Order: sequence, then C-alpha cells, then structure tokens
Amino acid sequence: MEDEVDRLVAAWRRERPDLDVEPLEVLSRVSRLARHLDRARRLAFAEHDLEPWEFDVLTALRRAGSPYQLSPGQLLTQTLVTSGTMTNRIDRLAKRGLVERQPDPSDRRGVLVRLTESGKTHADQALAGLLRQERALLGSLSAAERRQLAGLLRALTAPFDNIPA
Repeated sequence: MEDEVDRLVAAWRRERPDLDVEPLEVLSRVSRLARHLDRARRLAFAEHDLEPWEFDVLTALRRAGSPYQLSPGQLLTQTLVTSGTMTNRIDRLAKRGLVERQPDPSDRRGVLVRLTESGKTHADQALAGLLRQERALLGSLSAAERRQLAGLLRALTAPFDNIPA
C-alpha cells in the first residue's frame, strides 16, 4: 500500500538522485503520525473540556498516586515547561477547581499542587477518551506489530529521554 511519504520520497529520488533520502521514509512518517496523533489528542481532550497542556498537568498529578500531589518543580520536570509557564498553568487550573495549592509540610516555603476530585475525574475521563482515539490509530497493526513498533521507537527516542539535564 502506497502512502504520501512514498510519493514524496520518489519525487526527491527523481529530483535529487545525488542525495540519500532514506531517512525521510522513517522520519516523515513519524512526523505525519505525530500530526494525526495531535489531532486525535485534541479531540479526546476537547470532549472533556481540556486543553492538551491541562491534560499533561492533571495526568502528571494523577500518575503520582494518592494523594495526587507534586511540587511545582516535579511538575516542571514531567511537563518540560519553564517555571513561569508552570505557575500560570497552576493558576489557571486552580481557578477552574481542578487543582489546589497546599503548604508543603516538609518545606515551610514550598507548596504542593494537589489534584481535586473534579481534576481527578477530568483526568480519568480524558485518559479513557485518549486511549480510544489511540487504539483507533493503531487499529491496522496486530498486537505483535504494536510491540515491535514500540520497541523500535523506544530505541530511537531513549537517547533523547536520557540526556542529563
């Protein structure tokens, strides 16, 4: 089955036979898939009145386990944003009643961000919606193919995820 990347690669091979365009066969597909995934994610989150960044913060707290709280610094690490951006995000989520700030009992100057019951419900429902969308995206692959693809993508992304800060 031919796809848009096959056509793109064929055109480049015709127009620039002096270049090895093989990386496009993989990375252009990854890029296109990322765009499809972004659309699916936005749809899943919109169904639960969330923006993608809201989902990221809420699910970071949800994954932390009971009592579903993290320091702003831990949230920075998990969501890869600046401290100013995180402060703004926490403020906006708190205004919506999805998180609340609590004093950090181990640091008098610190705070912890805690998921509210409403935030937990939003996170859980949005995650279920996201998984439905993602299953549909992967529907043409067998379980064995999904495992193989996951392993190959892990080999490609692990070096980026394990760079010391």
